[in-house]
Amino acid sequence: MNRLMQRLSSLTHPFLLRHGESINATANSLGGAQARGIRVFVRDGNLEMALAVMDRRMRASGMERLIKSRVDYHLKNSEKKVLAKKKLMLKVRSQELARKLRTILVKKIRGM
Repeated sequence: MNRLMQRLSSLTHPFLLRHGESINATANSLGGAQARGIRVFVRDGNLEMALAVMDRRMRASGMERLIKSRVDYHLKNSEKKVLAKKKLMLKVRSQELARKLRTILVKKIRGM
């Protein structure tokens, strides 16, 4: 996330932004496939506050997860195995939860 902030702050130097101008960060400009966007206004030339607000909004919208999920470096095979195992466990856990919820709903519908 810090790398993203540095890139955005270098692109939007505080002297280049006038009062009321905004910083836009979209997934397309960051290499993503979806066209989602976050607009943050710089008030009174306070770029640090605008970047903090943008950071919060990115975390809340899930864009940070999209950025972090992209691997820009080499992963060792052992790391790949650990990540694959974690992903599999999440999938199994969600399937078990869905199965439990389904049985509860069926029992409610049948009136048991």
